[in-house]
Amino acid sequence: MLKGKKIVLGITGSIAAYKSCLIIREFVKQGAEVQVVITPAGKEFITPITLSALTHKPVISEFFSQRDGTWNSHVDLGLWADAMVIAPATAATIGKMANGVADNMLITTYLSMKAPVFIAPAMDLDMFAHPSTQRNLKTLESYGNHIIQPQSGFLASGLEGKGRMEEPSAIVDYVKKFFEEKGDNNNCIHRDLSLKGKRVMITAGPTYEKIDPVRFIGNYSSGKMGFALAEECRKRGADVTLISGPVSLSCSPEINRIDVESCEDMYQAANENFSDSDITILCAAVADFKPETTADKKIKREKDDLVLRLQPTHDIAASLGKKKRENQIMVGFALETNDEEINAKKKLKRKNLDFIVLNSTRNPGTTFRSNDNQIEIISDKEVKKFGKKPKQEVAKDIIDELTYYI
Repeated sequence: MLKGKKIVLGITGSIAAYKSCLIIREFVKQGAEVQVVITPAGKEFITPITLSALTHKPVISEFFSQRDGTWNSHVDLGLWADAMVIAPATAATIGKMANGVADNMLITTYLSMKAPVFIAPAMDLDMFAHPSTQRNLKTLESYGNHIIQPQSGFLASGLEGKGRMEEPSAIVDYVKKFFEEKGDNNNCIHRDLSLKGKRVMITAGPTYEKIDPVRFIGNYSSGKMGFALAEECRKRGADVTLISGPVSLSCSPEINRIDVESCEDMYQAANENFSDSDITILCAAVADFKPETTADKKIKREKDDLVLRLQPTHDIAASLGKKKRENQIMVGFALETNDEEINAKKKLKRKNLDFIVLNSTRNPGTTFRSNDNQIEIISDKEVKKFGKKPKQEVAKDIIDELTYYI
């Protein structure tokens, strides 16, 4: 049964839209609460009045529900739902979802969704078989979405179902089975994925350790992962403090941003803000060494060699781990080149972290200066592995995991 489950049903402009009534009826029969979000094209095939009569809720279609400025929050819907089902899903909507084209309420809701997403394509065979549609479906599947096709229940290498939308009862059964396999039964309490009322401190980017006024020791960190985490926490209602090394990124004005340069600067800022934080995420790529001395003038090339003596910088994570209170949550990051899990597990214990996010330079197209990442989340109890995704999607996975500890 789906008793108590909150489901967002997305309806797009397909002739199969009339079947959405049967999907709603079956979800409600199973005990679910359904909120419909429909595209403008979808309203050409089925009226919101019909849908509202079945769900007992106003149908959401536009960003603004009235001319007085009242607006529908896609972010709130993303936090409210236990699942999002898009049925029927046209080729146009699938393409927008795969490429982040947020030009209607349904797509913005999808992009803000924290719950599992189930997609039931509906189009003719030629459109379904087109390479662009197949590529977009595979992209959506790689993001962790569930593609529901007739006779298969998932996107396969062939063209099972030939683009026809799966039958309403089968779509509902697929969602029901998903929750049953998760052990998510009638007695399960809906997990709150929001961070409302929480104070979150995040470190991001590199640090620069000066050699002289024009040279430094640093690394290739762009700060993109840390900034994605800060924005995700903000979207979920947290009060976010972002301590950033020197990067060329901007963030939302609601985020309290503290710009630093060196490890010493970041160490001081982190310690000043740590005691007030409920959650600390240490994502910065802090330089492990700095020159013993810093020249006050540019070092000239006068000899064939130059010897720099280095000394360790502060271990910020270990320092904060020693001061961590019982009710505080700490998340660390480990970037490894070899023996990845072994090294990450050592850091997890040594630095008193609740869990650690591992990534590896051996995964091409991820980590430094990339828009994508591929991670493992390691705790004392388990290791969770994820596929390669955009860093914004990775941030969602990390914060979803974090909510288990609150």
